[in-house]
Amino acid sequence: QVQLVESGGGLVQAGDSLRLSCTASGLTFSTYTMGWFRQAPGKEREFVAARSRNGMSTYYIDSVKGRFTVSRDNAKNTAYLQMDNLKVEDTAIYYCAAKREWGSLAIGSLYDYWGQGTQVTVSS
Repeated sequence: QVQLVESGGGLVQAGDSLRLSCTASGLTFSTYTMGWFRQAPGKEREFVAARSRNGMSTYYIDSVKGRFTVSRDNAKNTAYLQMDNLKVEDTAIYYCAAKREWGSLAIGSLYDYWGQGTQVTVSS
């Protein structure tokens, strides 16, 4: 049984940092691209960032470039999303997801597995 478990969310103030973790089990972690999505209240789910299977490639949406860093440790079956200089508009439930291929990163339906989500709330 495949599981992706996120952790690290919380309530912070604007300008603060958080690091989200996504620990996988039941799959060969190193063979999956890991993506991060978020969903704010009343909004559609939005792709945020992804890191390739071997860790050599990354992709970010413009609104988080320079503030968020996606990484992974294949030895620990864990992906990370380091979020710095958080803004109120970053408030959302954050999800990690796993897919085999690197392309079409923003299409959620192409991901094979999803975590349960972790809440990130940024206050002004």
